[in-house]
Amino acid sequence: MSVLLVLAAQAASPVCTTPAECAGQGVDTFLGTPERIWASVAALVALGGVVIGWLALRSVRRIGNGRRRGAIVALMVGLTGGLNGAVKLAVADGGLGTGNGVFGAALALVLGLVGAALGGLALARSRRTEPSG
Repeated sequence: MSVLLVLAAQAASPVCTTPAECAGQGVDTFLGTPERIWASVAALVALGGVVIGWLALRSVRRIGNGRRRGAIVALMVGLTGGLNGAVKLAVADGGLGTGNGVFGAALALVLGLVGAALGGLALARSRRTEPSG
């Protein structure tokens, strides 16, 4: 059997959501519960908002419209990640270690607020540094 067929068979097999389901399939196929995946994606989105906000804040005094666009993107991405984290925390059934993504959601909420704050600060500074005329 070729390597491509083996890889295709593994990709086509259903992904298990608990370690008990993965016991016969191997450890490397466990991706986590859907709740953890949702929280992880929200945390990554919020982290993107922090990075974009920091870059926008750093380049506020540069010439061009990129500084304002970056600030708006950071504000929206930070709010999106933070809102997803807050919703995930609101619907979580258990606490830490239960597979509900509570830690990732809390991290997404904090990072989302930081990203939104950096984006808002960069947006406010870009308005002050615009040339009048």
